[in-house]
Order: sequence, then C-alpha cells, then structure tokens
Amino acid sequence: MREASVLGTLSEERFLSDYWQQKPLLIRGAWPNFQAPIDADELAGLALEDEVESRLIIGSDYAVEQGPFAEERFASLPAREWTLLVQAVDLWVPEVAEMLRRFSFLPRWRIDDIMVSYATDGGGVGPHFDDYDVFLLQGSGQRRWQIGDYCDANSALSEHSQLKILDAFDAQQDWLLNPGDMLYLPPRLAHCGVAVGECCTYSIGFRAPSAADMLDDLATEMLSRGAAHDYLRDPPLGPCDDPELIPHSYIQQTRDLLHKIIDDDRVLGEWFAQYMTQPKYPHLTDITDETRRAHIALPDSTDSTSGERVSRFSNGALLNTETEQQP
Repeated sequence: MREASVLGTLSEERFLSDYWQQKPLLIRGAWPNFQAPIDADELAGLALEDEVESRLIIGSDYAVEQGPFAEERFASLPAREWTLLVQAVDLWVPEVAEMLRRFSFLPRWRIDDIMVSYATDGGGVGPHFDDYDVFLLQGSGQRRWQIGDYCDANSALSEHSQLKILDAFDAQQDWLLNPGDMLYLPPRLAHCGVAVGECCTYSIGFRAPSAADMLDDLATEMLSRGAAHDYLRDPPLGPCDDPELIPHSYIQQTRDLLHKIIDDDRVLGEWFAQYMTQPKYPHLTDITDETRRAHIALPDSTDSTSGERVSRFSNGALLNTETEQQP
C-alpha cells in the first residue's frame, strides 16, 4: 500500500503537471506530526565516520571543512552561524530511508539521496542554486527560506572556492518553515535558507547528470559493446579552394555517424538504466547494502506480436531480460 503523499491537498497529477521542474511550491503541514528519525547528536556521530560524506559550513563567510570530524571539533564550534551537512543519511539510517516511501509518486531511480542538515541560529550555506530538483522538509526548529530568480550558466558566482554562492541575490519570496512544512524547488532556482534558532532540515535531492557526463559514460559503454565499428567517410567533395577549411558537410556527416550509433532504443535504454542505477557510493555497497533498481520495457524486436522485452537492472548491472505477454 502506498504511503500518504507529502503534497497536502494537492493531487499528484496536478503537482507533476503544474509544478514539477517548473515553479516552487510551499506545502504547509506536508508531514503532520513529523517525528525526526535522527537527532543532532546522532547526525554528528555519523560525521565522525570515515565512510560518511559530511561538511561543516561556518560563519558569514561560509568557510568549508570536510569530514570526517573528530569529536573535539564539535566542542570547539562557535555558538551560532554554523551548519553540519551529512549526505545520504538514508543509506545509514533505515528510518530515514523509510521516508522515501512518501515520494513514491516519483521514479525511485531518480532520487539521489536524503541529505540532513543541522544548523545553529543564523547558519546556512549562502544564496545558491542547484541543477536538480529538491524537496526541503523541515524536521525540527525553524528555517527561513528566501527564493530568487532562475539562474543559468552565466549567473555570476562569488569567489568562494568550494561553494557555488551567487554574487547577487534578489529575494522574490520569503517563507518561514516550521516542523512538517516542506518546500519544493525546481532546478536552477536561486534560494537561501537561514536557521532561526537551532533547526534540522531533510533535503530529498534528485539525480540530474549533465549531458557531458552522460555522453562520456555512453561512449565508454558503446566501446565495451563493440558498437563503434563505423568510421567517418567524406561527403561528396570537389577541388579545395581552401585546404584548411572544414566544410559544413563534414559536420553533418559527423552528426549522422554519431546519431546512427545511438539510434537504437534498446541499446540506449539499457545503457540509461545501467547509468541511473549506479550506486551513489559503489565502493561502500558491502557496508551500506545500497541497492538501486530499475527496469525498461520495449516491444520485442524479434516478434512484434509476442509482447514486451523487460530488462531488469540493479546497481548498474543487468539482472535478466524476459518477454512479458501482452494482455
């Protein structure tokens, strides 16, 4: 049975058609009577572990320290204006992983992780934008969120060396979130969150690989399949007036050659399923038991009347392929 959704009175269909990857949405009481599955001390305990990815963001200049940390570091922190960020808490705390059941109206293989942040009064990571969707669920205390404009690759960033902090931030909306409230932000929307007193926030982030990263991985996959046997051939040529000029016909020829390689839905689908089910921390799966699954279903190319070929993947590997009969 599907868990209750976190969209309040808004239907899942309307959220996906009107808000998802389009505009922000504040949902008051998205998670009524939310009971935090991890407290600040337990979160700090995770940040002591070598296998856990964590950071401290300290002060108004947003100084960054990478974990793991020693216990003594927490004892020496200032009284205010610092934030502890711990990635993929869902891999280490089963109760946090259970939270993902509330988001089952979205593809599970799209979810990256649940990051948990604890902040003292005034703590935050500065105005910035992300290239992925995120739900920001207020776990305890209060956090003030300001929302700005949409950003792009040309948006000016500060000279901060480790955080992509915006050089200029003009708040368009201003919300104070209480426990159980949730804010959805689409990709590339500028935002800034500041703790009001001590608070804890759960960030459910989604995978959004860049086209360049996907092309790099796809090229490796095509080579491993021996699928790159075609070679560049010249388009129709005439005598060269300029022997150093690359005619546009060569660009078209190259595009056609590359398109031919990926113009196979099954090959492309299998690669995509492998790519999107890669574990977040492949070297830690023996410890975390991280399991990412997906399957694709395409018409059986051997017999268009027999049904669909369903290929199932787990942690970047093909498990099996079977034909499912059409009803």
